[in-house]
Amino acid sequence: MAKWLDDAIFYEIYPQSFMDTNGDGIGDFQGIISKLDYIKELGCNALWINPCFVSPFGDAGYDVADYCKIAPRYGTNEDAKQLFEEVHKRGMHILLDLVPGHTSIEHPWFQASMKAERNEYSDRYIWTDSVWEVPENQGSLRGVSERDGSCILNFFIFQPALNYGYYERNRPWQMSPEDEGPKATLEAMKEVMRFWLNMGCDGFRVDMAGSLVKNDPEGKGTIALWQKVRSFLEEEFPDAAMVSEWGEPDKSLQGGFHMDFLLHFGPSHYNDLFRCEFPYFNKTGKGDIAAFVEKYLENYEKSEKKGLICIPSGNHDMDRLARTLDTEEQKVAFAFLLSMPGAPFIYYGDEIGMRHVEGLVSVEGAYSRTGARSPMQWNDEENAGFSTASKEKLYIKQDETADRPTAEKQMADGDSVYHEIKKLIQVRQAHKALKSKGEIEFVYVEKDAYPFAYVRSMEEEKILVVLNPSGQEASFACDLELGEVIYSFGGEAKKEDGKVVAPACSATFIRVS
Repeated sequence: MAKWLDDAIFYEIYPQSFMDTNGDGIGDFQGIISKLDYIKELGCNALWINPCFVSPFGDAGYDVADYCKIAPRYGTNEDAKQLFEEVHKRGMHILLDLVPGHTSIEHPWFQASMKAERNEYSDRYIWTDSVWEVPENQGSLRGVSERDGSCILNFFIFQPALNYGYYERNRPWQMSPEDEGPKATLEAMKEVMRFWLNMGCDGFRVDMAGSLVKNDPEGKGTIALWQKVRSFLEEEFPDAAMVSEWGEPDKSLQGGFHMDFLLHFGPSHYNDLFRCEFPYFNKTGKGDIAAFVEKYLENYEKSEKKGLICIPSGNHDMDRLARTLDTEEQKVAFAFLLSMPGAPFIYYGDEIGMRHVEGLVSVEGAYSRTGARSPMQWNDEENAGFSTASKEKLYIKQDETADRPTAEKQMADGDSVYHEIKKLIQVRQAHKALKSKGEIEFVYVEKDAYPFAYVRSMEEEKILVVLNPSGQEASFACDLELGEVIYSFGGEAKKEDGKVVAPACSATFIRVS
């Protein structure tokens, strides 16, 4: 098993917006290589790279046209291999973003699948028997091929769904996961994984991992599919890490994934924390974390308290953290993110408080997400040091405000978000109880109330985390014996008359017995 995940702290890189070295306004692999020391200096020891394969980029690379070739705008397969090697030289690891649920309409598999004459790709995608039959509750692509039938879509009109079969079947064209077509699709995806693992990547973050087998209300068919992948990996690549975008840890871990993401949609209440009218991590004191904890505990129990539920600071699909939280609030939020079980994921630029760029026209299918994908701000040079291209050629328009944060300014300021995150990472890595597999017990969680407290434990070590994002002092009754304070921001929480009293907008980690 991928033991390195036990103390992994991930940095998510949206490659087209990270660092451009050839002056075309789009980030590239050589740019990532040039900034590996920056990422390591922050304290992150693992990378997640968003899709970087050949694509028409209708959905920013989540519409793959060739799974085994790096998109020329990022470089070559040799550049990818060099990146893997440079990552490993620094004692770090790297996950590629695998999109197994659909491809682009430009993928050769789909082009062959559209042909009227049957061939080995005819069943690689899901087709109805007639162009006049439109599947219920699913988008479809029709009238584009000589083949009769409508092709099921996963998302945008150019993303046909790959065929892994249907768990519950009620139409003649719906195949079983054990039919030859779906089995061939799975084997093809294993070949993709084999290709990149042999080249040196350390595993995959899997896009919408729970969506592969259709009409699968309890996820049983999809779990069985991923268990086959896990068997293949155990045999050939036992150290390969698998992190799922599923949002149901009990299912994903059963399927053989090591970790699962909490999603910003669905039942997780993740947005209650950072992205709603009154986020919990906001000084107004009007937020509520109770529903989030209730759902978290439900998943925690279902996954046998393995604690492998990843809570990201954000990602390419969400508003920037700084859109709703000020600098102090961000610091308390990171005290939470870096003291919870599961591997933390920091979205590029969140460590310097990059802002959401407002009012942008959609770029490559981003729509409302465009403002969270603007180029990284490195310094005060042209284009914030991201690219030597003219401003008009940048992949996405940058934050043009005079006081925009940059990595250089944040690193020079000892009180910055960057330095608080760096400090928190050091504290996490120095204490087993705070790492991915340490257990968690919630000590104080009340509806519409502050503060928020939990105990992380591993072996003999127990650490109480007290978070009070509100703008007022807050307290709770506590019978724990408090010891050494190992971290604090905004003042230390103290015990008085049987209560733990937390200063306004503060975070404290305390040894307890």
